Amino acid sequence: MKTNMEDIDKLIKETLNEEESKFYDELEEQNVLQMIWGLFRGKNKWIMYMMNFMTLVFFGLFIYCIVQFLNVDSTSELIKWATGSLIFLIGVSMLKIFAWMQMDKNALLRELKRLELQISSLSSRLSE
Repeated sequence: MKTNMEDIDKLIKETLNEEESKFYDELEEQNVLQMIWGLFRGKNKWIMYMMNFMTLVFFGLFIYCIVQFLNVDSTSELIKWATGSLIFLIGVSMLKIFAWMQMDKNALLRELKRLELQISSLSSRLSE
């Protein structure tokens, strides 16, 4: 399967001009670290900075609630601090899920761009 994909990539690169070939190379599959850094590019990078800041704040509050939970004696106080720690832990989890969904969206957009580029190169080749 890998050699077949390499052959297809080679065929596509042969049909592209220099600028399109460079763009096609930028659309290669990314590892996890590249996808994470990709979140901080584009129009919505300010949202990601804000969400990461809020994740740190929620995590700090979660740690504070856990410490307070371990230092109280009454049952009602235990319930309050446990509830607070659960709420902040859920908040951190939700923010992380949003970031992973954004990474998935970026990967899908990258693949769609690859398909568009392949279709345009093949249609120009057919018209010749």
